[in-house]
Amino acid sequence: MKNKTPNNFGGLPAKYSNYKDSKIVILPVPFDKTSSWLKGSAKGPQAIIDASKNMELYDIETNSEVYKKGLHTLKALTADTSKKMIADVYRQTKKLIKDDKFVVTLGGEHTVSLGAIMAHAELFGNFSILHLDAHSDRRDTYEGNRYSHACVMERAGKFTKEIISVGIRSMDSSELKNIDQRKIFYASDIYQGRDWINKAVGMLSDNVYVTIDIDVLDPSIMPSTGTPEPGGMGWYEILALLKSVSEKKRVVGFDVVEFLPSENKSPDFLAAKLIYKLLSFIF
Repeated sequence: MKNKTPNNFGGLPAKYSNYKDSKIVILPVPFDKTSSWLKGSAKGPQAIIDASKNMELYDIETNSEVYKKGLHTLKALTADTSKKMIADVYRQTKKLIKDDKFVVTLGGEHTVSLGAIMAHAELFGNFSILHLDAHSDRRDTYEGNRYSHACVMERAGKFTKEIISVGIRSMDSSELKNIDQRKIFYASDIYQGRDWINKAVGMLSDNVYVTIDIDVLDPSIMPSTGTPEPGGMGWYEILALLKSVSEKKRVVGFDVVEFLPSENKSPDFLAAKLIYKLLSFIF
């Protein structure tokens, strides 16, 4: 029976997964060229899709079944270089938005986000980014590459200055000059309470793109990432933030990146469930 399950996010029948009738599209981008420690995030998108086939499609918290909006999974987008991948993701995402689709991009490394951010920034005014990550990703260059995963938010700053970073707990001293400390919420500072959520969401403009580096979560629940950092966010903590931004702002698109699957399938399911929860909040 398992082999007969459609190979799409949620394992959905054609009625709810055909492109024409789907409001939501999943764009897998299995790119992993600049990862600086553990390799394997190129396998992340398919692992998340495989795990998603085992989800219950009813969401208790929102009393909804968001898959009924239509959820189409696109063919994986592949490329040999960072620049080509970013350009291809940009063109594909722009086309999808113009076709009135809500785009969810699955990485791959965090550089995957840049093409999607470029397209959303171009097509949506009053645009800001909610950046969830263990790392600030604000290097000018890393290992000779301005388009490394360690530089992605510095490159994103070209398209909007309204970037709010949450969960940060690792950076290089060279990044300090590129960071607006008023717009960063360190994991150590948010650990004690939730007043920070209203402050962070309040700093965002009307249209918000959410980029989720999966290592924003604590490695005790999310060990499957290339650069794990202790002291990360918990499940209900991140859901509280995502629910708040979905209620108070217009989330125009999002990505989940840096997921590196292993033999432990629990994190695969967590990543799939996180995507489905955010879609349930948004719609």
